[in-house]
Amino acid sequence: MKVSRQERMIEIIRKYEVGTQEELAERLREAGFSVTQATVSRDIRELKLSKVPTAEGGQKYVVLEQEEGQQGDRFIRVLRDAFSSMEAAQNLLVVRTVSGMAMAAAAALDALKFPEVVGCIAGDDTIFVATHTLEEARALMDKIESVTA
Repeated sequence: MKVSRQERMIEIIRKYEVGTQEELAERLREAGFSVTQATVSRDIRELKLSKVPTAEGGQKYVVLEQEEGQQGDRFIRVLRDAFSSMEAAQNLLVVRTVSGMAMAAAAALDALKFPEVVGCIAGDDTIFVATHTLEEARALMDKIESVTA
């Protein structure tokens, strides 16, 4: 059941511009799946779905595909589109994003596998990126600045 539900989720977000978990849950119910918001949220995390801006100024869920050769470019594009500013606070890097884009940018940071990144926590428009040291935080700032410029 879980596999077919998650396959249907991917089909839905590829076919429609789904911007909320509630909308995704409703479309799954219409497709015959009995889901709760918690189930949808868990599936979104497992499938590593992210939100990206739409042409109309909204947001939609997408699958960050990991095709060889294009993988890094896609993650850099997500990070570049979401990035607003950043500052170091000891070994934490506080990254500000466009509203609603922090989760996508954090997923991109994780996927880029910068060795300085211990882990990321994302809210709506802010990401806390943990590094081991202040020096690593500064080095990471330089890398992020180079890919978002």
